[in-house]
Amino acid sequence: MIKVLVVDDQVLVRAGLAALIRAAPGLDVVGEAASGQEAIALTATARPDVILMDVRMPGMNGVTATERILSAHREQPPRVVILTTFDLDEYVYNALRVGASGFLLKDTPPERLIAAIHTVASGDMLFAPTVIQRLVKAYTHRPDLAVTRIAPQLDVLTAREAEVLRLVGHALPNAEIAARLNVSEATVKTHLNRAMAKLNLGSRAQAVALAYESGLVTPGTETTIDGLVRG
Repeated sequence: MIKVLVVDDQVLVRAGLAALIRAAPGLDVVGEAASGQEAIALTATARPDVILMDVRMPGMNGVTATERILSAHREQPPRVVILTTFDLDEYVYNALRVGASGFLLKDTPPERLIAAIHTVASGDMLFAPTVIQRLVKAYTHRPDLAVTRIAPQLDVLTAREAEVLRLVGHALPNAEIAARLNVSEATVKTHLNRAMAKLNLGSRAQAVALAYESGLVTPGTETTIDGLVRG
């Protein structure tokens, strides 16, 4: 049974999501929160596997709540799916940087929402259509970007580690990366894990963000994002 925490400041939206999840087999709603502060407290007590996190909330927004939750539960972190009304939202990119596992628009069809929960619970990343393409084009490499840029020392990576990181930045799944590089999926995972360790990254989502911030991947280059993408 996958334990889910629903976080949204709008009671009707929150109740609707909770009812939908409760009706789905294999899922259990272990809490409902109306704010980022409540989400942090409920995560500590209910220990959800997946959190559906509204990104825009008064007080503590979903990005800050996500960062604090993942920092507090490093050994067994929940998977956080960011819910947003807009597919072009600076908060969403920030959430990617702090380790969110996926993004969905609030008008996502019910069957896709349920599938998304199962996807991130299994350890994959997930993005709603157009989110990455439009988001990075608008919010990376901008002088007014309200994100503290990091300066990763990419020269600590081997050529193969850098190539794997670049392909991860395109949101390609391990199977496709393996096929492109003519190696096994296990080898891809090994290279990615080593790259993440060298760059002090805590999640694959952060690896995607860093690939764009570092210039390893640039907006407009090849990508395979079409519909929901798993990585």
